[in-house]
Amino acid sequence: MGNPVRQIRMPKLPSGRDRRLSSEELERIATAAGSKEFGNLLRFAVETGMRRGEIVSMKWEQVDLKKQTLRIPETKNDTPRTIPLSREALRILSDLPRRLEGSVWSFATNWLSLLFANSCKKAGIEDLHFHDLRHEATSRLFEKGFDTMEVRTITGHKTLQMLARYTHLRAEDLVERLK
Repeated sequence: MGNPVRQIRMPKLPSGRDRRLSSEELERIATAAGSKEFGNLLRFAVETGMRRGEIVSMKWEQVDLKKQTLRIPETKNDTPRTIPLSREALRILSDLPRRLEGSVWSFATNWLSLLFANSCKKAGIEDLHFHDLRHEATSRLFEKGFDTMEVRTITGHKTLQMLARYTHLRAEDLVERLK
């Protein structure tokens, strides 16, 4: 008689979402909200690949404009990380007011989710979640030419398997590199 455990099959992971966000959709959502700060937050999310909770809990003391970095002391996987900030991310931050309590953004997590969903609906955009912005950011980093370890460092993914679930490259965008 064999080992009965060998007869047990592990369930397959569900296939991850592969929804990409176009620049045009991003602008429609930002406009639909009617809030410049919300539009800036959306663009910042796509520039950095940060999670919703990481963004809303940002403090100005974590931003180092001289080094062009943002230090996230608490992350979902309990590993602090430092994110390099693009020119666009720095421009977005420079447009924001400094709040007395030190918060970068004025949104709470639940309010942000509600505003995002309502803005998508108002803009006529379906099947898009705030977390898809993280997928979009990850894919764009690869499209910009960053290698696997660089993207993993920026996004904070612990495993290459999870990083792969967040990466959705478009075949049409890869054509030019094949020439």
